[in-house]
Amino acid sequence: MANNKAVLLSTAYLPPVQYISKFLMSGDVWIEAHEHFTKQSYRNRCLIQTANGVEALTIPVVKGNSKQAIKDIRISYDTQWQHIHWNAIVSAYNSTPFFEILKDDFMPFYQKKHEFLLDFNNEILSTVLEILEVDSNISLTKDFEQFPEGINLREAIHPKSQKSKHDESFSAHPYYQVFDDKFEFAPNLSIIDLLFNCGSASYETVLRSIKNFAS
Repeated sequence: MANNKAVLLSTAYLPPVQYISKFLMSGDVWIEAHEHFTKQSYRNRCLIQTANGVEALTIPVVKGNSKQAIKDIRISYDTQWQHIHWNAIVSAYNSTPFFEILKDDFMPFYQKKHEFLLDFNNEILSTVLEILEVDSNISLTKDFEQFPEGINLREAIHPKSQKSKHDESFSAHPYYQVFDDKFEFAPNLSIIDLLFNCGSASYETVLRSIKNFAS
């Protein structure tokens, strides 16, 4: 399935299915470590499905220099965001088929205090990929390149549809969601929505979201 072109992604907090699909498409993935922090993006925000609809969970960060590299962005603990996020996740997914099986993989991220956003995101991403049994060669960029080689998706995947770029290689494949009796299928939520709802079938669902996945 993997191609020979390296993919460049921004860092992301519990990223959406579209983001994870890029790890199935390419054996070499670079995570941008030297760009400037962008607000209201997946860098510190994820989307989950709750009893009240889709909800955004945002990690607060310490305000700094506007030209600060993403690798230097620190997580703020002025609010109890870990407690808030974990309670929201439990409330949303505790009745899903695979929550009890997978909750211990994610709970530690809401107990330990990570200093840097990039480190936190990378550790939780590694956990997700391990659960999915996805083997990718992941590297951090050494500096910022305005026009990098390979497939540049740093700004392509965004929680606001008007800011997302059309992705010809991705079309969200529907799957069971715990609140499907209340809402229509909500595509491209955080990967935890898929994992808690579908468990071992998650890999196949991500694969089926990649256009021409069988080629």
